[in-house]
Amino acid sequence: QVQLVASGGGLVQAGGSLRLSCAASGGTIRNYNMGWFRQAPGQEREFVAGITWSGANTYYADSVKGRFTISKDNAKNTVYLQMSSLKPEDTAVYDCATHNGPITTITRRTAYIYWGQGTRVTVSS
Repeated sequence: QVQLVASGGGLVQAGGSLRLSCAASGGTIRNYNMGWFRQAPGQEREFVAGITWSGANTYYADSVKGRFTISKDNAKNTVYLQMSSLKPEDTAVYDCATHNGPITTITRRTAYIYWGQGTRVTVSS
């Protein structure tokens, strides 16, 4: 079973940047599509970004397109989320997960099987 540990969160001013990491252990993520999700207080968990197993294709929520970049390093068994031009509305707990299903389901949280523990991102105005 794959264990995922998300890290890199913190407090940042609006307009700033952060890079989140998701390190896997107990198995390889080489053959998995991967995704990042976030959950703000009082809201449901929402899709942020996804990447295919090879890293060839990426997908983004409209709210982060052009500001966030997902990448995957299979050699390091790690997925990253580079976040730039951060806004207060990006404040949330961010988590990574392994996708299990057809690529058409990559935005659906129910299509993910292994989850990390989350890392908190707070963007101040």
